[in-house]
Amino acid sequence: MRAAARLWWDWVLVAVLPPVAVIEALLRPDLSSRAGSLVLAVGLLPLLLLRRSRPLFVVAVAFGVAAVASLVLGGESELAVMVYMVLFPFSLFRWGSGREAVIGLAIMVGKVGLSAALGFISVGEAVGGGAVLGAACALGAAVRYRGRARARELDQVKLLERERLARDLHDTVAHHVSAMAIRAQAGLATVASRPEAAIEALALIESEASRALAEMRTMVRALRHNEPADLAPSPNVADIERLASPGRPGPEVDVRIDGAVGDLPRSVGTAIYRLTQESVTNARKHARHATRIEVRVTVGDSSVRLRVSDDGDTGSLRGTSAQGHGLIGMTERAGLLGGSCEAGPNPGRGWTVTAVLPLTGSAA
Repeated sequence: MRAAARLWWDWVLVAVLPPVAVIEALLRPDLSSRAGSLVLAVGLLPLLLLRRSRPLFVVAVAFGVAAVASLVLGGESELAVMVYMVLFPFSLFRWGSGREAVIGLAIMVGKVGLSAALGFISVGEAVGGGAVLGAACALGAAVRYRGRARARELDQVKLLERERLARDLHDTVAHHVSAMAIRAQAGLATVASRPEAAIEALALIESEASRALAEMRTMVRALRHNEPADLAPSPNVADIERLASPGRPGPEVDVRIDGAVGDLPRSVGTAIYRLTQESVTNARKHARHATRIEVRVTVGDSSVRLRVSDDGDTGSLRGTSAQGHGLIGMTERAGLLGGSCEAGPNPGRGWTVTAVLPLTGSAA
């Protein structure tokens, strides 16, 4: 599991440690290679910015360069500021893969073994250095394990909550269906003697069905993997204005709505919004060199008409994409409500989607 590429304290270390290294190099009289140690300490600091995203690369470069520097300098760097290198094995075992950890561990052991073999450090120093590196690796592995265990706990909690939602969904459906069945039986029993009672029963059945469907949709959304419940109401024609998105990169979206949209059936209003959303998305994605997208919604006496047009190039790619899942889904959605949806190139330039839905919102 990778972390963020770098965090603010990585930048702080890179900014603060160079002057610390300079001060240490100037004040310590016992340094055998003052300039070489300083160059090594400061030169490896930028690797701190990569230790999260590329831990094996950082370990390989840091310990490889340190090994070469020890050969050139005839010994190990004596600057205490070089202690920041313990962050590299920690990062390797915290964010690297298992294969990367094995390779990196071999590189670190090789570096310590080479220094001991060449006499740059004593056996005791090699053991102590190996213990420090081992502790850093163990700490990184422990933090990694703790993070994964925490993630598993959260997944288990989510799973239990989804099971509860599933039970609630069953109870909700059972409750509303039982109520509808009772109302239907009452309506059938009184339809001959009291027709108005039957009409009242049908109205109650419709209300119960609408409530059941709304609650089912909310819970089913919550049961989907990593998708929270959407408690907001379904969008309608009035929400199309939000698609204009002033200041958003890409072609300008001009929206104009004519007619009384407040009286539209919810199914029709939602369908018009979804058709517009899909059309605008397709235009942004496929209309090459488009500068403007026009959205026109007109509510008439018996139907509502949608027209989405852009001024982009019309080529073979655009025509092929229009026959994909997007247009098929739009056509089917319109057909379910007794309407139609068509798309095609304009005579000169651009592409137009036209949809017409009856105000009844039911199939013909």
